[in-house]
Amino acid sequence: MALRRLDFADHSRELDANRYVYAVVSRRARGLSIGVNLNPDKACNFDCPYCQVDRRTPGGSARIDVPVLAKELASLLTKAGSGRLWARPPFDTVAGELRRVADIAFAGDGEPTMPPEFPAAARTAREARDHLAPGVPLRLLTNATLFQAPHVRAALADFDELWCKLDAGTEGYFHKVDGTRMPFSRILDNLLAVARERPIVIQALFLTWEGVGPDDAEVSAWAERLRVILDGGGSISLVQVYTVARPPSDARVGPLPLPRLEAIAERARALSLAAEVFSAE
Repeated sequence: MALRRLDFADHSRELDANRYVYAVVSRRARGLSIGVNLNPDKACNFDCPYCQVDRRTPGGSARIDVPVLAKELASLLTKAGSGRLWARPPFDTVAGELRRVADIAFAGDGEPTMPPEFPAAARTAREARDHLAPGVPLRLLTNATLFQAPHVRAALADFDELWCKLDAGTEGYFHKVDGTRMPFSRILDNLLAVARERPIVIQALFLTWEGVGPDDAEVSAWAERLRVILDGGGSISLVQVYTVARPPSDARVGPLPLPRLEAIAERARALSLAAEVFSAE
C-alpha cells in the first residue's frame, strides 16, 4: 500500500473511528483545517458538479450526536495542541510550514446549516475552541441558502467568519455550476442581509465545463453581484477566487487556468475588495 501523504489534494473525511470530526490540509486556510462534518448522510441542497463527494453511494445516519461531536473535537484539539498529532501518520507527512491548526471549519459532505442540530453543534464547537484552542478561528463554509431561517441566523453569531459561496453572476449559470433549481435571488438576498450585519468572505469557485470556462459576460455579472452587496450597505472582507483541486464528481468539470483566475480576481479588486487566488497546483 502506498504511503498516504496529507496535502492539498487529500480531503478525506475519515479520521480513526470519528463520525463528525476530521482534519485536512487546506490551501485556503494555509494549514491544518479541523473539519466538522454535519452531513455524514451526504445531504445537500446543492448538487455542484465540481463537488468531490460521491453521492451515488449511501452515507451514514442523518442524526447528529452532539456529545459525540464534542468528544471528537476535544480529542483532536488536544492532540494538536500538545504536538502529538504531528508524530502520527498521515500528519507526520504534512509540510513543516503547514503544521499549525489554521481553523475549525464547518464544511464536510453537504450544507452544514441543514441539520436541526446545527445551532447546538455550533455552540459546542465554540465552547471547545474557547477552552482548548483560543485564537483559532471558527469558520462556517456555507451556500447561504438557509440564512433566512431564524435558528440558523441566530447560530451564525457563534462563528468568527462566514465563508459564503457565490460561484455565478446569472441565474442560468448558477443553476448549472451549483446543481440546483433554487432561485438565485434567495442566495443574493441572504448574502446582502447578513453582510449588512457583519463582514462576510465570498468564496467563488470557477471551473471549465468540457474545457470551456465562464465567458466575460458571466464574470462581469458576478462582479456586479459583489457591487450590489457593497452598494446595499454590505461588507465583504475578502473574496477567494479558486478552482477545482481534487477529482470532481462530474468528469466534464476541470480547473480554470491561473491567468483567468487572476483576471477574475482583478474584477473584485476593481471594487476595492481584497481578493486572493488559489489555483489547482
